[in-house]
Amino acid sequence: MKKFHILLIILIAVCIGAIMATVSDSSTYADFGEAAANPGEVYHVVGKLNKSKPLGFNPNKDANLFTFYMIDNKGTEKKVFYKGAKPQDFERSEQIVITGSCSGNEFEADKILMKCPSKYNNGKDGMTVGSGENIKRS
Repeated sequence: MKKFHILLIILIAVCIGAIMATVSDSSTYADFGEAAANPGEVYHVVGKLNKSKPLGFNPNKDANLFTFYMIDNKGTEKKVFYKGAKPQDFERSEQIVITGSCSGNEFEADKILMKCPSKYNNGKDGMTVGSGENIKRS
């Protein structure tokens, strides 16, 4: 075989290995019911913060533990444990995506992504965008 053929075979093997590693590491979107049915599996769960229940964050006791209650898109509520500091403006978030796994009646999150109210939403939440009438020019 020529050196070119050997290099081409090695390149194809590396590409196949990279694709397999990416596919095996990927997680899927689910609700709390599906995550509870498969404990230990990693899922992305989309939902909203239950603002009627308290947030648990005590930096004096444990600065790397934040707990809250979340309701998924199907209406199921679970207590979420996040091993990290409370994200800034967490209470203002419109939607939350947590990545992690279920263990019993609780969800252990590794990551939290938040969709917060935007200042670019055409005048909602007291913000204006577009015309610039209120801007002072010097």
